Amino acid sequence: MAEAEGTMRKLFLLRHAKSSWDDPVLADFDRPLSRRGHEAAVRLAAFVERYGLTPKLALVSTARRTRETWEALARIMPTVPASYEPGLYAAGQSDLFQRLQKLDPPLESVILVGHNPGLERLADFLSNRQGEPVALDRMARKYPTGALAELTLDIAGWDELECGCGRITCFTRPVDLNGEDDDD
Repeated sequence: MAEAEGTMRKLFLLRHAKSSWDDPVLADFDRPLSRRGHEAAVRLAAFVERYGLTPKLALVSTARRTRETWEALARIMPTVPASYEPGLYAAGQSDLFQRLQKLDPPLESVILVGHNPGLERLADFLSNRQGEPVALDRMARKYPTGALAELTLDIAGWDELECGCGRITCFTRPVDLNGEDDDD
């Protein structure tokens, strides 16, 4: 088992915060965060800082709402390098999986800031729906905008990713941070 050898990896899957639909002329790719989305991203950043969830690399979709979501977190972890990748915008589970497999093997932890349904399907695939009961229950109900899944992966390198190699250890939604229900 990789854990005994000290070879666990952490993966954080962050769905962008709530976006604005106020401007019907904007393409989906160009939609900014809504006021509520900005507020949720700031609260999530505070949560991440409080619990010391600092990845070694951020993979960020180039869509405006994902970049703005990452910017809120980057303020509290300015030393984390970000790779802005156009291919993450419309990426499905398989695309995201293949991208992660190409990561530098010694890299210990990564945050992927992207979109559904790809993120949710990737979390399900990698965890095979195994993990902390509260986290699994929350994720099974919905993977709303601004939600962050934390997975512990039993691998020595990213090229070892496979179905069921991880566990969902935490799943945090905007409602968990502010008491409001998130409708998306």
